[in-house]
Amino acid sequence: MKLYNRLDQLLAQTALSPTDQQKQQLVTFVELLDKWNKAYNLTSVRDPHDMLIKHILDSLVVSPYLQGKRFIDVGTGPGLPGIPLAIINPDQHYFLLDSLGKRITFIRQVIRQLGLTNVMPIQSRVEQYQPEVRFDGVLSRAFASLKDMTEWCQHLLDQSGHFYALKGIYHPDELQPLDLQFQLQQKIKLMVPELVGERHLVILSKTDKQ
Repeated sequence: MKLYNRLDQLLAQTALSPTDQQKQQLVTFVELLDKWNKAYNLTSVRDPHDMLIKHILDSLVVSPYLQGKRFIDVGTGPGLPGIPLAIINPDQHYFLLDSLGKRITFIRQVIRQLGLTNVMPIQSRVEQYQPEVRFDGVLSRAFASLKDMTEWCQHLLDQSGHFYALKGIYHPDELQPLDLQFQLQQKIKLMVPELVGERHLVILSKTDKQ
């Protein structure tokens, strides 16, 4: 109950309003992450209360800005931000891609225990994965640069889709090396309750230029 109540306190500082069941699923996800982390080293964050802020809330705050129904979370690690977003958006579908088997094994366990029907784990390198249908959004917390994200993931994105890059401090000079076919759609300063440090969401879209 301590984790559940703590999550409630944090959510009260946002505009998000998950159901009681969704909040319980988020807490169970944190408990699973904490348990598996001891053996699999899935995250450097060790304290479950810190995970609520640095992983759960940090993922959820991008939810209001997502456009579309089908998203791929590239370099998802233990399912971040994909699993928290899938929990509170059951009408959206999330494909979680990572190259490491232990992470995908963990995600499969989470899907089973939480009963998630809108999450698909994929073990692959991003450049080797060829989807049958392209995505409305490509999400990532893992890419070092916007240039790498757009170059390595452009084959995943529908022409009208968006890249969603979750960043710490925003550096405008990151836009300079981008190919002409990509443009900045929006830069949003995210407010993550009780998180030390800046968080930004950078949204890119495709242009008609090649």
